[in-house]
Amino acid sequence: LALVAVLLAALFVLPTYHATNLARIMVLAVFAMGYNLAFGYTGLLSLGHAMFFAAGMFAMGLPVWHWGWGGGPALLLGLVAGGAMAGAVGLLALRTAGVSFMIVTLMFAQAGYLTILYFGQVTGGDEGFVVDAAARSLFGFDLSSDVPRYLAALALFALALAGCLWLVRSPFGRVMVAMRENEERSRMLGYDPFRVKLAALVISGLYAGAAGAAYGLLFGYVGGSFATIQYSILPLLYVLLGGAGTVLGPFLGALAMFY
Repeated sequence: LALVAVLLAALFVLPTYHATNLARIMVLAVFAMGYNLAFGYTGLLSLGHAMFFAAGMFAMGLPVWHWGWGGGPALLLGLVAGGAMAGAVGLLALRTAGVSFMIVTLMFAQAGYLTILYFGQVTGGDEGFVVDAAARSLFGFDLSSDVPRYLAALALFALALAGCLWLVRSPFGRVMVAMRENEERSRMLGYDPFRVKLAALVISGLYAGAAGAAYGLLFGYVGGSFATIQYSILPLLYVLLGGAGTVLGPFLGALAMFY
């Protein structure tokens, strides 16, 4: 609550340039929170999260670009797309563990990036496309303007932070940590590692998809570069720098690395 209050106060104190940067950081921190739930709390070292981020971004952007959808439905579709992609990848990748899991997720992410390039006429390819300004509105607020964009980013960040805090303190969150610490003992206690890890990965994908969709909607651009390996490594670095397995670590890491 203190952090959210400070971020709200920063809107009225910081110059426009830094306020815009902070809005971008909050969205990237949501992406890193999702990664932290998979890696920091469950022990799933993934190099495929760029695919979930891009899935959310393109699921939001393509209906707007091709069919004229509004920002609200497109944003919701982006969130669902991130979780669905994570579930599909998890069903296959979680048959492996450790370094093998990392390599398999990297392979899926690279396949996703190449798919975006291959269908460039539909996706915009590496050049991407600009999101129509008319679609960049939510509940009547113009998200292309500085103040509404910042408040929208803050609202997303606050909801994601509260959800993360609730999850890690819940019984399921404790089971996630148990999987990270000692998977065999967790299995002996009656928990199914595959199901727990799959659920954690889907939740992580929902966070990544929401962040990707919000990033495209708030900043008006969707491009294939967001599906590259760079956007799988960045959330890992944010989490490691800020503190893996901590609720505020992803934000602190994103803030430090961005600046």
